[in-house]
Amino acid sequence: MKIAIDARMINKSGIGIYIKHIMENIGYDVVLDNSNFPYKNYSIKEQLFFPYRKLRREKVDVLHVPHLNIPIFYKGKLVVTIHDLTHLRYPQFLPSKFHYYYFKFMLGMATKKASKIITVSHNTKKDIIDFFNTEPDKIKVIHSGVGKEFVIKPKDEVSYLYKKYNILPEKKIILYVGNLLPHKNVNSLLKASHLIKKDHVLVLVGKSFKERTAKVETDNYQSLLYVGEASRDELVDLYNLADLFVLPSLYEGFGFPVLESFACGTPVACSNTSSLPEVGGNFAFYFDPKDEANIADVINMAFESKSDPIALREYALKFSWEKTAGETLNEINSLAN
Repeated sequence: MKIAIDARMINKSGIGIYIKHIMENIGYDVVLDNSNFPYKNYSIKEQLFFPYRKLRREKVDVLHVPHLNIPIFYKGKLVVTIHDLTHLRYPQFLPSKFHYYYFKFMLGMATKKASKIITVSHNTKKDIIDFFNTEPDKIKVIHSGVGKEFVIKPKDEVSYLYKKYNILPEKKIILYVGNLLPHKNVNSLLKASHLIKKDHVLVLVGKSFKERTAKVETDNYQSLLYVGEASRDELVDLYNLADLFVLPSLYEGFGFPVLESFACGTPVACSNTSSLPEVGGNFAFYFDPKDEANIADVINMAFESKSDPIALREYALKFSWEKTAGETLNEINSLAN
């Protein structure tokens, strides 16, 4: 049996984490990447010049596409991983109506052509059924995992960050990790921060995009630090330094940072929407992301609560990439057989 994967998005955030860990734990026989398939994602060329002949020549049994941009002319057995339906749930945040119709068309094709659909949460499975009336049995929920690099560290190993970013050690540190796209709802967190009782600094870590980044309103806000993209090592240290990780997103397909924070022993306050309660379980503090007063109230409550770092970490480690890969390979094998 031969299995192929489209790994061109391996360097992207989110989807790239998924691809890297899946590939580390599943021995794919054929890997399509930018060296042998150098066409832009979501383009016409990726459809016209997809290496159909190469896959036939290699006698590939199953192709795994870990995103919605499937090859629409592919006639072999296809497993597609659909992470979320953000573009359909929140079309107002897309650059144009064309983008909405493109994503709706491609997601529709993916649900129809796939021999098996993998989703990373029950929430995404529900969304697929709601939008495309897909048979539930065609969809397998396989949760993503958390990287082994996320560990609990002694404070003296991460205290260098106080000096690096000029943070006063006596201040509470609220950490946000994620991009600054509009559906991430960072402005609501900023507005809620004015209602937080403890003296604090809000640290934002993540990528901004030239055209689609939400305008982060920082006027009259003195305790804000925008780090931008951090290295993996520094991200682990920031999780350890933080007193609380907060994710105010309106919609998440899975929510990697929730588990990453837990794995570092740091408590989490996050939205009560989409997949986040599914990932955070009984260990996260939840708020309504559209209610700034409620966001502040929950953060204040989290600061007053005593979380057990070891318990948080043990919970996070139930989400392992080995388990994710094993279940994924089982689905692929069932098709090949």
